[in-house]
Amino acid sequence: MSKKIIQLNEEIIKGELKELVRSSVEETLNNLLDQEAKDLTKAAKYERTESRQGYRSGHYDRSLTTTSGNVTLKVPKLKGIPFETAIIERYRRRESSVEEALIEMYLAGVSVRRVEDITEALWGTKVSPSTISELNKKAYVHIEEWRNRPLQGRKYPYIYVDGIYLRRNWGGEYEHVSVLVAIAVNEDGYREVLGAAEGMKEDKASWTEFFKWLKNRGLSGVNLVIGDKCLGMLESVYDVFPEAKHQRCTVHFYRNVFSVVPRSKIKIVAKMLKAIHAQESKSAAKEKAKQVAQSLREMKLKEAATKIENSIDETLTYTEFPFEHWTRIRTNNVIERLNREIRRRTRVVGTFPDGQSALMLVGARLRPVAGTQWGSKKYMNMKHLETTDLESDFSAD
Repeated sequence: MSKKIIQLNEEIIKGELKELVRSSVEETLNNLLDQEAKDLTKAAKYERTESRQGYRSGHYDRSLTTTSGNVTLKVPKLKGIPFETAIIERYRRRESSVEEALIEMYLAGVSVRRVEDITEALWGTKVSPSTISELNKKAYVHIEEWRNRPLQGRKYPYIYVDGIYLRRNWGGEYEHVSVLVAIAVNEDGYREVLGAAEGMKEDKASWTEFFKWLKNRGLSGVNLVIGDKCLGMLESVYDVFPEAKHQRCTVHFYRNVFSVVPRSKIKIVAKMLKAIHAQESKSAAKEKAKQVAQSLREMKLKEAATKIENSIDETLTYTEFPFEHWTRIRTNNVIERLNREIRRRTRVVGTFPDGQSALMLVGARLRPVAGTQWGSKKYMNMKHLETTDLESDFSAD
């Protein structure tokens, strides 16, 4: 006995069902538009009535992307009365939210191909790379406005600075581009991202231009700049902010010492270095540094001892400021954490076409941090800075 085998093409069935749903959605929306026109004119199509308040004059087509695919809306044209539709207003709001979502996905480090796949899953159609590029241009305008906002109206006693290197493709050759970042603690004790700017290299010219850019936007009241030992940055700080002092990040200092220490001895050397910066005053820290250097020489670590003897002073500037602030101002960990977030976000992009695109993506990551994460939590109690005599015996050399 033979049996008839029915073969179903799943893709064809899915396609037919999707088209059925799409056409149904299109018909429903157009019926709603037609009803809205009827309510506004107080008359149906071709109906003659004394209560009529306007006349129909055809329609125009407008495309709308839905989860079922693209549909064509036949938007009525009216004479004598404006056509206002809730459907179009919802479409505008939805269009805006879709644009924002696409921008956020790309700026968060999602690849263009992945964005295409996500949009197809959510809205039934793929968004082309050119569309994503156009949307990013809109976002870049807002980022530029934020980057160049005025800083006037308050003082910024503590500034953290650092540079982050990203790769770019220039004329077929790959090279690194540096983005300089500055974060501050304002006079009220809250952290702020002051800005980010492109610096081809972390040299004096780049840092000088960066600091002048911040100063021209209103940066003032700088007492201390915290960062790694970069000669170009040090010279620029004193040129642009002559009253400010420099604190070399202790973590970067430790790494520099570890570079000449065998791996087997790094843990014990780390404890010795931390003991220096655990002292209660600058004089005590310098005395402890002498003891540590001597111990390192006895351990046959002469290069490490020399680094401590030559550089310990630049890591102790924090002791000239209120004791309550010491743990916050002797490292630039606050900016290092942001740099890790930036690297995580930019890793997906890989190589940037130019420095400007790298800067915009960095700005896109810094902007929400500045606006949301730091706005509600005080980082320091700045009253200590107001009441403490920076030349007191407690912090004296």
